[in-house]
Amino acid sequence: MRLTGAGRVAGVMGWPVKHSRSPQLHGFWLEKYRIDGAYVPLAVTPNDLPAALRGLRRIGLAGVNLTVPHKEQAFTIADHLDPLARRIGAINTIVVRGDGSLEGSNTDAFGFIENVRQNAPGWSPTAPAVVIGAGGAARAVVVALLDAGVREVRIVNRTEARAERLAEELGATARFWGDWKRALDGAGLLVNTTTQGMAGEPALEIDLAVLPKDAVVSDIVYVPLETPLLAMARRRGNAVVDGLGMLLHQARPGFRAWFGVDPQVTPELRAHVVGGRGR
Repeated sequence: MRLTGAGRVAGVMGWPVKHSRSPQLHGFWLEKYRIDGAYVPLAVTPNDLPAALRGLRRIGLAGVNLTVPHKEQAFTIADHLDPLARRIGAINTIVVRGDGSLEGSNTDAFGFIENVRQNAPGWSPTAPAVVIGAGGAARAVVVALLDAGVREVRIVNRTEARAERLAEELGATARFWGDWKRALDGAGLLVNTTTQGMAGEPALEIDLAVLPKDAVVSDIVYVPLETPLLAMARRRGNAVVDGLGMLLHQARPGFRAWFGVDPQVTPELRAHVVGGRGR
């Protein structure tokens, strides 16, 4: 890292934030592109978030990423929101404009679809996609799929009302499917957006028997890299996409805005982040 008095500084706000891999990720790019700047972890409580964000200009930060639990609260604080963020209802990236106002965006949808395109180049949006879950992550994934041209998104969730509300808000081609076995029939992509399968959480209970063998299976979880769902899919011959690439790609727009370079997601970056600890 090169840092002078003219260096640009950005960071990640979360509570807690010590497990974030974003400093390691952005630090790799800062070194690779020999940028005069730094990216730092910022432990901020929910109660302190409004004051912390409003203080970014005063302390000279170019902007921040938001991680759990700040994405929805930050959405209500930003002065400007891009259309994608408005559809998703949450932001994960803030850029401080020249006038000091805060511009909020959501790059999770971009990160998800770029990850699929990079790691499953044979995937086509023509077949239906199945999304498991109806929370904030699911909203970003569904928006990404709809914008990529997927003609039908089938949402599977334990709570029917929440899934139906998500489908209603995001478009007529997204709808709730109560029977996941029927939902998998003819699907070209299966995405798990829940925490099931994450380290310390129970595995997702699902039978992939009716899922076509040429379908892609993706999990946004990246700890562990290969979740039980992905291991099951790999054994039966499906192409799989783990969640780490989503983390790497969603970081690109913010880095470009703060440091002026459009960074690349490479095998070297992936190996660097995998070698670190935390989430």
